[in-house]
Amino acid sequence: MAQLDKTRFGPWALITGASSGIGREFARQIAASGINVVLVARREALLNEAGAEFSSTYGIEHRVVAADLSDEGFMGNLRPATEGLDIGLVVSNAGTPNPGEFLKLERNELARLLRLNTLAHLDIAHHFGQGLLQRRRGGIVFSGAMGAVQGIPYVANECGGKSYVQSFGESLHAEWAPFGIHVTVLVIGPTQTAIIEKFGFDPATMPMKPMSAAQCVYEGLDALKRNRATHLSGRMNRIMNALIPASVSRSMMGKMIAKALAGRAQKATTA
Repeated sequence: MAQLDKTRFGPWALITGASSGIGREFARQIAASGINVVLVARREALLNEAGAEFSSTYGIEHRVVAADLSDEGFMGNLRPATEGLDIGLVVSNAGTPNPGEFLKLERNELARLLRLNTLAHLDIAHHFGQGLLQRRRGGIVFSGAMGAVQGIPYVANECGGKSYVQSFGESLHAEWAPFGIHVTVLVIGPTQTAIIEKFGFDPATMPMKPMSAAQCVYEGLDALKRNRATHLSGRMNRIMNALIPASVSRSMMGKMIAKALAGRAQKATTA
């Protein structure tokens, strides 16, 4: 578990998408460093449950903000809920895929997800970045994805959004370095979360076993401490990414997702 310096990255941290999966694990490991947490996501009951657990286990304070970050006006709830807090760390993690054939997906849903996967990161960084620069210390972690660089069939919209996040985060890494702000894009490889099931993958038959959320987050926070612009989680992912050409990786992932989607559709029709 990564231990963060409370003087640099505390006394408060804000984590979006904190109700489950990688976001919740970010909140847990940050709380374990003795940093108070603001938990943001749609599902308020899960946020309350997580916040109570972290406060009881690690002796920290917590706040819960129920907000849908795909809604353009979500900052209207988040801004007043965090007013007066000295936030030294922001984890902009909210986002989700909706795998499928691009032209068979509803245009309005594609636009909603694009707002969640891009503009939400912009709004979070623009608002909370002002406080960080005034402090002259702190950090932001953006959750990216492996498909951001090469693109992946059947998640074209999501890969386009993550491409924005990666370029955005790398740019801010350089722009804010003179102010003492660490900015890291955590490029997330296959990780054991509910998203694996959403794709229809079976972890037991995947070419590589998905890594744990705990390991993924540990690597992300360690990269933040070292102020790395980007970090691809998982040693094997880094090796494969270096050895396999993007065109080959794109084709392999496309075939794997197509097979998983076909299996998911078949189950739905026979259920």
